[in-house]
Amino acid sequence: WDQESGVNIFINLFAAPDSFSPKKFFQISGMSKKSSSQLKEIFRILDNDQSGFIEEDELKYFLQRFECGARVLTASETKTFLAAADHDGDGKIGAFQTMVPD
Repeated sequence: WDQESGVNIFINLFAAPDSFSPKKFFQISGMSKKSSSQLKEIFRILDNDQSGFIEEDELKYFLQRFECGARVLTASETKTFLAAADHDGDGKIGAFQTMVPD
């Protein structure tokens, strides 16, 4: 994945509020094909407070973690993303849960 051109694609593709689709993001970005160590590094970047979990308030900045000029996810996008990736229903994504939605 060419990060520079990939970032531009994501910024444009998900620029409109409520246009973000976690499933589409992971399909297009190829993140579902990343190695375990690559996914751990991505998780570490997204886990801003290094708690071992990605909480809702961190998840809304998901796109900005890839490009600082990107928008913040809307409340509905954040809740949808969290629901898709929170497999144990505790309201957060743990380090051992996959971020790739079903």
